[in-house]
Amino acid sequence: MEATAAAAAAALRSPTAAAAPSRRVAGARSLPFERRRSFALGSVKGLGRQQLTSRRRSSLIRASSSPSESLPSSSPIAPLQMESPIGQFLSQILVTHPHLLPAAAEQQLEQLQTVHDAAGKEGGGDKPAPPPGGDIVLYRRIAEVKEKERRRTTEEILYALVVQKFVEAGVSLVPALSHTIDTSGRVDQWGEHVEGKLERLHSQEAYEMIENHLNLILGQRQADATVAAISKLRVGQVYAASVMYGYFLKRVDQRFQLEKSMKNLPWGSEDALNQVMTTDSRPSAQTYTSHPEVEESWTSSDELSAQGLGQSVKPCRLKSYVMSFDPDTLQTYATIRSKVAFGIIEKHTEALFGKPEIVITPEGTVDSSKDEHVRISFSGLRRLILEAVTFGSFLWDVESYVDSRYHFVTN
Repeated sequence: MEATAAAAAAALRSPTAAAAPSRRVAGARSLPFERRRSFALGSVKGLGRQQLTSRRRSSLIRASSSPSESLPSSSPIAPLQMESPIGQFLSQILVTHPHLLPAAAEQQLEQLQTVHDAAGKEGGGDKPAPPPGGDIVLYRRIAEVKEKERRRTTEEILYALVVQKFVEAGVSLVPALSHTIDTSGRVDQWGEHVEGKLERLHSQEAYEMIENHLNLILGQRQADATVAAISKLRVGQVYAASVMYGYFLKRVDQRFQLEKSMKNLPWGSEDALNQVMTTDSRPSAQTYTSHPEVEESWTSSDELSAQGLGQSVKPCRLKSYVMSFDPDTLQTYATIRSKVAFGIIEKHTEALFGKPEIVITPEGTVDSSKDEHVRISFSGLRRLILEAVTFGSFLWDVESYVDSRYHFVTN
């Protein structure tokens, strides 16, 4: 059933401030929610002024110092670098005061909501009407540029919230692969074992599905330290597909956990559930089909063998639950809801792997002659895929929360 689900999914740290301990106001936790929120927002506003003053001072220091006395550089907290002023502001908060990020993001989202509402009232819809006697083409072009800027800002706010969830969990995102290549050309020198932390971020039922997803892609070589040269394009395809799989998985797992708590699952008894799980686990040529990009990425690659793919796929409750969906419900749950979320997936993947040069031959096939290869171990691939699934899960959480308060995200 993961096959149908995954196939449908395709459709669709300033260093000085970071080292300083954060100050807490006595009794802040005992304040009512609205007063705590006002305190946090006030802290964010004060932080903005503090950072502006700090930037001015640091620019004076750099101007009066020699190049050899430059400040130590800190590695990016995420592969995607923010471009908008709001995104850069949130990125700085992520490094210096990550606990203030949610309040800062909420403040920016409220401002975007105000702009969106004003634009709707002005034109009686999503697109404001041009002023009488004005240049219609120029006016529409200005409106398009403003809308593009608003969407980019929204994407970066949501992206910052996703990254903050990783920071909160104590997990560092894999940096851009171009920044992690060692002298041998190997890219997975991250020096951090976070699989245990990532596992605890998912429910038991969801992690069973994730293990099946890993077994599908890597077979029995998940803990293999063997280093292989693998197409960067294909690894990027698998990463993006795994993000979408995690997005879908979190969506159905939320519904599953709700119905389980209400004792409203489609199985009448434990015996009936065991029977369904046994039926679902029977061997079949079509038992577990991968996402089309995943399947093509690995089975057509010389570095990896398709032997063992589809094996060791274990029956699990969530899989049986998904199989009870009708086709329309499954398609709904497997669809990325907003262009903002889709843009985040695309830009994050490109920042991590680089923008690929895809050339289509006259025969309609992809010319892979210019495709780069990276040296990575199979255990490193497992780390990448597990991060991707978790990223998709966090993206669903963030998108759902923001859309429940500010309804311009999925519209």
